[in-house]
Amino acid sequence: MEIYFTGIVIAISTFLIIGFFHPIVIKAEYYTGTHLWWVFLLVGIVSMAAALFIENPLISSVIGVFGASSLWGIGELFSQKKRVQKGWFPMNPKRKHEYES
Repeated sequence: MEIYFTGIVIAISTFLIIGFFHPIVIKAEYYTGTHLWWVFLLVGIVSMAAALFIENPLISSVIGVFGASSLWGIGELFSQKKRVQKGWFPMNPKRKHEYES
């Protein structure tokens, strides 16, 4: 009986990539607000396009998950803005917030 680790490696990679994006979204909103959403879009599109041309299924999957997580990060960036407005996360006192009066 042979054991294949591809699925487990993809699962662990997905978990780590999502964990990687969580603090990045929080820090991006804290320091720049939602202004960097386009960076997440660009990284996501480039990563997912690159995954189409990578023959190795493991590497292609991990790059695809990275790209999809970057695209998901756009929505999370705007959700983080709402969480800050509700007081669930701290506002950066050194930057002007577009939702302050």
